[in-house]
Amino acid sequence: MVKSNQSKIVDCTIRDGGLVNNWDFSVEFVQNLYAGLNEAGVDYMEIGYKNSPKLLKGAEGAGPWRFLNDDFLRKVIPQKGHTKLSALVDIGRVDENDILPRSESMLDLIRVACYSKDVDKALQLVQTFHDLGYETTINIMALSNVMENELLEAFEQIRESVVDVVYIVDSYGSLDHKDVHYLVEKFQTHLPNKRLGVHTHNNLQLAFSNTLVAADKGVELLDASCYGMGRAAGNCPTELLVTHLKNTKYTLRPVIDIVERLMIPLREKEEWGYIIPYMITGTLDEHPRSAMALRASEQKDKAVEFYDKLTTPEVNFGDK
Repeated sequence: MVKSNQSKIVDCTIRDGGLVNNWDFSVEFVQNLYAGLNEAGVDYMEIGYKNSPKLLKGAEGAGPWRFLNDDFLRKVIPQKGHTKLSALVDIGRVDENDILPRSESMLDLIRVACYSKDVDKALQLVQTFHDLGYETTINIMALSNVMENELLEAFEQIRESVVDVVYIVDSYGSLDHKDVHYLVEKFQTHLPNKRLGVHTHNNLQLAFSNTLVAADKGVELLDASCYGMGRAAGNCPTELLVTHLKNTKYTLRPVIDIVERLMIPLREKEEWGYIIPYMITGTLDEHPRSAMALRASEQKDKAVEFYDKLTTPEVNFGDK
């Protein structure tokens, strides 16, 4: 079995954290984050999305990390260190003509996010990026809501594809250690020729432990973010993985420095992490969008009313 010295951390602070603040990070913030992660020995930094602004609504209001541009990235990180750069793309939101060959790009890894019904489309994109020289992953979202037969169908397509890493994604933060154990074994059984990754959310305060369960079972790429910054309940904290994974070369102090200088001031302005409405959507295995809307309203702390609404069928019918 692959033990955690095979583990590689993918820090998603800018990409997933950008869902909290509309990617409003300064260039200096991202430069400091990269320098700290590089010093800490973190393997990858996901510096944003490589989606195309012309294929998305509301693009003009977002920060530059929402639509990464290679010329811009060269200015941001003129000298790349050990830490590789990653970007995520969504099905139907990326223009393949915007992707340079890896030899001309700042990016090393391109990850394709999709729902199980779009695995075929995702794998077409993966093939394109693979042919351009990139490392690739496919991230199947909302696994907790995927039917068994659908998953088996997806596995058949993935097994024959060129994708390097297949991700187990706990989109709603609803999985526990038994679920992760079960899913990892299922993925390993049906995809024996693929490396695996895991992306967890902290709705039930299980992001860190679920990530460790996956790592112990041989999952190689572990997503995390500094101070857990990510959509809604956030992610597994990078600093916890850095300090806890055994037989690795990671150094904790630079990540604590990132948290102190960058993340704590940001957390005073932006909200993410374990909060009761996110716990409620996590335990009901639902997308956190309703909880995010609640937290943005004047009723933000009315958790009982929120719970009642989500668990009363006649109120909630047709409202999902």
